[in-house]
Parts: sequence; structure tokens; C-alpha cells
Amino acid sequence: MLLTATNDAARRTKAARHRLEALRARTDTRAWVMQRRERTHHLIELGGLVHKAGLVELTGDDRAALYGAFLTLAMMLRGEDREHTLALWRRGGKRAFENDYTPD
Repeated sequence: MLLTATNDAARRTKAARHRLEALRARTDTRAWVMQRRERTHHLIELGGLVHKAGLVELTGDDRAALYGAFLTLAMMLRGEDREHTLALWRRGGKRAFENDYTPD
């Protein structure tokens, strides 16, 4: 009985410590923490776009294929018609956002 009570108290203490550490992590305002949090949020948004475009399903979640596709896009943007390509992509993306497009 005493061992059970001690184990329960230790478990509750550990849980309380984890809650406190999580609260501190959420409210940490140091510059580097804020920058990391903003970067993480940005990367999650970009991943959401990859998912929203249906690329995850279309490639079977093949990360090598996705990376290869992104490298191809980067090469296209290094070409002479960069501004034209960006304008086409931007126009298509705006239309898709306005129509709340999601692939089948």
C-alpha cells in the first residue's frame, strides 16, 4: 500500500513537472526561441501546401520524388523566364485558393 501511494505520488509529480515545462516552452519569449517557433510554423504551412496540392498522394509519399520535383522547379526558376513562370504559378495558385481547390 505504501509503495503504491509512493509510486502514485511520483507519477503525479512527474506529470506536474512535464506540464510546467510545457507551459514554459509555450511562453518562452527569448529571441532564438521565437525565431525557431516562427520557422517551424512556416515549414508546417509549406508542408500543408504540399499536402493540399495532392503531391503526397500522387507520389505515394515518395520523398525522393518530391525532392526531385522541387529541384526541377528550382531549376525552372533559375532560367531566363523566371518572372513569367512565377506569374503563371502565382495566378494558378491564387485561383486555386479562391476556389478552395483540393485535388481528388
